[in-house]
Amino acid sequence: GCLANCLCFPPVVYSICTTACEIDSVAEVRLRDDQYTLEHMRAFGMYNYLHLDSWYQDNVYYVDQLGRVMNLSVTLDTALKKPREVFRLPADLIACDNRLCASLHFTSSTWVTLSDGTGRLYLIQTGKRDDGSCEKWEILFSEEFETPFIIVHSLSFVQSGTHSVGVLLLRIEKDELVDAQGSGFHVSLEWVTIMSTSKEGEEVYEVSKRRVLQGKSVPHYAALEPDGSGLMVISYKPYSLLQNSETKQEENEKEKTEANRKEPLYYWQQTEDDLIITFRLHENFTKEDILVSFSPNHLSVALKDPQFPILKGDLFSLIDHENSTWIIKGNRLEIILIKKEEEKRLWPELIVGDSRGEFIMDPAQSATIAEQLMYLTSDEVNPDPNKENPPCNAQELEECDIFLEDSTSLCRFDGHTMKITHVVNLGSNQYLFSTVVDPKEMPCFCLRHDVDALLWQPRPDQQDKWEHISTFNALGYVQASKQDKKFMACAPDHSYSALCECLRRVFIYRQPSPLTTVLYNRKEGRQVDQLAKQMVATLETHDPFLGFQATNERLYVLTTKALFIIKVSNEN
Repeated sequence: GCLANCLCFPPVVYSICTTACEIDSVAEVRLRDDQYTLEHMRAFGMYNYLHLDSWYQDNVYYVDQLGRVMNLSVTLDTALKKPREVFRLPADLIACDNRLCASLHFTSSTWVTLSDGTGRLYLIQTGKRDDGSCEKWEILFSEEFETPFIIVHSLSFVQSGTHSVGVLLLRIEKDELVDAQGSGFHVSLEWVTIMSTSKEGEEVYEVSKRRVLQGKSVPHYAALEPDGSGLMVISYKPYSLLQNSETKQEENEKEKTEANRKEPLYYWQQTEDDLIITFRLHENFTKEDILVSFSPNHLSVALKDPQFPILKGDLFSLIDHENSTWIIKGNRLEIILIKKEEEKRLWPELIVGDSRGEFIMDPAQSATIAEQLMYLTSDEVNPDPNKENPPCNAQELEECDIFLEDSTSLCRFDGHTMKITHVVNLGSNQYLFSTVVDPKEMPCFCLRHDVDALLWQPRPDQQDKWEHISTFNALGYVQASKQDKKFMACAPDHSYSALCECLRRVFIYRQPSPLTTVLYNRKEGRQVDQLAKQMVATLETHDPFLGFQATNERLYVLTTKALFIIKVSNEN
């Protein structure tokens, strides 16, 4: 009934054009006994082995058990060219026991990043991939890292005239501390920047920067901004910068700066009647070495010492300058300012705009202020609700009012400092999937909002940083009923969304479209102007689904030994 109010899915079977192509076995890597955590399952057990070239969407890729990167190109609707090899990993790596699944990401229209699953990263120049020609993929950079990883995202950009490639690597590592809480593992998200340099007249690529974020959950979404100036992460638990040698040096310099920082130029206290300003003096100072002058709204303090800063500026409020005075007590200079009768109140600052002094509050004064604020809170459960100013009580807060420390959040990290610049608590807005609408932009992410699903496009160059671009009506509701769902996706033009179960079935949900005939809602009697269609495809296979990708015209479904292509008709 709830779904019927959102969309109308008529009980009509729509014909779906499906083609299957036999392929060499996919290089599926199953989890080992020591990879027993939920995070291992999310990162590696649910890995999408089918890679869509978002720059040329008629091409999909996978890695077979021989370590070959295989390409399949669509010619007409669901007709496929013969699978062809475009790259091959070293044979000895395929036989390695301690490895993850091989992963690749299409960095640009001519670049690809590839991981062999054992800890080696490749930067490959492919040439243009749109003409279907079998150009040789040329390795321009490769480097062995300490532990295996998968590639989450990569991008190519030019900064200060230099070509750079940013790559996000995800790995799950064992905690060093024996008594570490939780599963005993942590998730590392490493941002590697590879930069072009010139050596002996030749262009070579080298790692110019490595930064590592650590957390306790696999990120739902992680992507670099197009110009390499930032990183966006959606995760259940927070991520923080790992204290590597570079950041430790910065911390040591910061601590040294803090230790060497000079004490405040002056200290000041106040009551409702007066203010007392205290300067610490060096030895052998006399009254002749001190020059103090004040007017009703101005103060000037100068010492006959070129190293002693001069305090000079407008006071926050008016004083009785005729009764104000100053004295020397030992090695201290005390200035007593008497407030004007009509200005007897607490000042938030002494000299307007001056931050070189430190305010010291009297303990008795602090207790008085705290007592005056007691009416704003209470330990009792609203003892008098009819009171003019009823107290606020934490027991009256709803669960949704509490910001949990470990709640799903969207964070933006600055690319230079790696500090968080923006945080959005997603709360009950469940993350559903991500998709590439425009390969030149960051991937979009889809969140559940009540019964619907909203698609958001990150906009790092705008103030709000992300923009709502489409809504899939009732998708949040229907996906929740699919207990065996494995992958979700949508068309780049938002014309439909789709999800597949672990075996055989694929569900397609077309966006509402205008009706050519008159249709009425049987329960409410109102006329329905638009109709959304649901299509279900049952594939002739008993192998589990290993990959799932969507384009505007078709769906790709990968199993261990076959690639299925489902034609999603644009006709209503």
